[in-house]
Amino acid sequence: MRLVVMSCPPGGAAALLSALVAERLVACGNIVPGVRSIYRWKGEVQDEAEELVWMETRADRVEALMRRITELHPYEVPKVVTLTPAEVLPAYLSWVGEQTDPS
Repeated sequence: MRLVVMSCPPGGAAALLSALVAERLVACGNIVPGVRSIYRWKGEVQDEAEELVWMETRADRVEALMRRITELHPYEVPKVVTLTPAEVLPAYLSWVGEQTDPS
């Protein structure tokens, strides 16, 4: 299993996440509103409001997920980071696997 973290502009995460769940690329996602991001982009320091999205998927679905996020996301270079959890409740791991099975 992989945890996937993505940032989105305010109000943009729900539609994107719904598409990813419908396409079985992620089993679930949590939208955390009110995130403030400060970063350098094209030589300028930016200070923007964003939403943070935590998602769960299978390791073998990450490549397809990243490709689809790139197609759907409004940012030129979206933040998409994957993490490998050290421990996962077996029943939850099984559920994630079932929900992201493309067959």
